[in-house]
Amino acid sequence: MKPATCIIRVAASAFAAVAATALPLRALAAPFVPQSGSQVVETLPRRGDAPDAALRRQRAQIAAAPHDPVLAAEAARQYIERGRALGDPRYFGYAQAVLAPWWKSAAPPVPVLLLRATLLQSSHRFAESIRDLGAVTRADPANAQAWLTLATVQVVRGEYDAAVRNCGRLSSLASQLASMTCLANARAASGQLAASEHLLALVIERSGGGQDALPASDAGLRLWALTLFGELAYRRADAVRAEERFRLGLGLAPGDSYLLGAYADLLLDQGRGEEVQALLRKHLRIDGLLLRHTIAASLSAPASPAVTNAVADLQARFDAAARRGDAIHQREQARFELHLRHDARAALQLALANWQVQKEPADLRILLEAALAARDPAAARPALGWRRRHGLEDSQTASLARQLEGGAL
Repeated sequence: MKPATCIIRVAASAFAAVAATALPLRALAAPFVPQSGSQVVETLPRRGDAPDAALRRQRAQIAAAPHDPVLAAEAARQYIERGRALGDPRYFGYAQAVLAPWWKSAAPPVPVLLLRATLLQSSHRFAESIRDLGAVTRADPANAQAWLTLATVQVVRGEYDAAVRNCGRLSSLASQLASMTCLANARAASGQLAASEHLLALVIERSGGGQDALPASDAGLRLWALTLFGELAYRRADAVRAEERFRLGLGLAPGDSYLLGAYADLLLDQGRGEEVQALLRKHLRIDGLLLRHTIAASLSAPASPAVTNAVADLQARFDAAARRGDAIHQREQARFELHLRHDARAALQLALANWQVQKEPADLRILLEAALAARDPAAARPALGWRRRHGLEDSQTASLARQLEGGAL
């Protein structure tokens, strides 16, 4: 699903050098201990770009009127957009902070309720997100964003019939690009891949087709459509078309973390590890992209210091997430355990836990890969039954399913 925790880091070698030169002086000084958690220890340089400057002005307005839902909703929306653009989850935390006066409210204003649902979706709290989205659509049946978000969450959960119905509601509320991409996303997961890809081709063509033809306001929808268009091609094993479509999407949004991950996965499946490293080397603060970069590096140099250090970094990030009670990276952690730590049993347990929450093709794939590596076809049996019932079409999972069901262990 389209649409990660960042830590301020100092390079280890630089820190060691500074520490070494400072040691004699530090030995004479007592450590500084802040008097309270609110004491400012250091003020970091501000980002100088326009979006963050605008958000700082909004924060000042909110500080003067912290219970104004209109100001809070607009700031939260911009934080969410900024977090998605940068792949930086801290902005989701900022969004939640400005919504704090209504976060636990049973009936907040509709704009706040929609944004709360969006943030709950981002943290994979899907049941709570659906609850809030249901409340939005009851209060405001013409809210296209609520119907679109609801359908997207339902696809992730494998509730395809409900998603198709809710996509249908968009036909009179949103652009054709939005409603048809929503419908293609829902139907492609339930045995209608070819028809969905054809539908998507038509709506992209009617909407302008290329990168520059659509209005700027539709840029996010265009990117979603192109990304899905590439994914559907790859699911039917047309890697050439998939790569063409991913590259078209990257021309529109070179830093989109979801699209970078999808394209990297295609390249990894083809053994093109050096291209993966070149694609992702500027995006390693995002956990999922660091994971793919490290898997790519391990293809040619599994015992290199760079791979060893990256594995340790990933382990620290997953450990930190576990301490926060954050389980949104279980799919990525399962891949980490399987492909980098080579612990099939741990990977299988994570993949099974992840499967209880979300059911996209990538979730099924890591579960089947882990079951195959752990020589435990019984663990995959419920997921394989689910795949048959829904008629999921995906060349990679189909191959894995044949091996598990055919006893090729």
